[in-house]
Amino acid sequence: MTHSTPRHGSVMRLFQVKVKAGHADALLAKFATTSVDVVCHEPGNTGYFFGKGIALDENRLVFASLWSDLDAVKQRFGEDWQTSYLPVGYEDLIEECSVHHIDVGDGWFVG
Repeated sequence: MTHSTPRHGSVMRLFQVKVKAGHADALLAKFATTSVDVVCHEPGNTGYFFGKGIALDENRLVFASLWSDLDAVKQRFGEDWQTSYLPVGYEDLIEECSVHHIDVGDGWFVG
């Protein structure tokens, strides 16, 4: 397996954010609308979730989208699939961010 070829298909795209002080709730509201619109009903998207860190991590947010395979991620995000996609207005709320792609393969269970 190479870094760009998941073993079993399923890929989680994990967007991690450190928000600017006092902006967590505003960004969570954007996650619930704008970020959902970016992935929802896209070919190969099988779900998403987002949330806010607890205690000392409360300025950390994540938005995770689940995809049938890496090709679906590349189809949605294009040539820049390995970089964070920031809709209009996000930069004003974010101190730093990153995106990671994780081969969930057989390691995914929701019960």
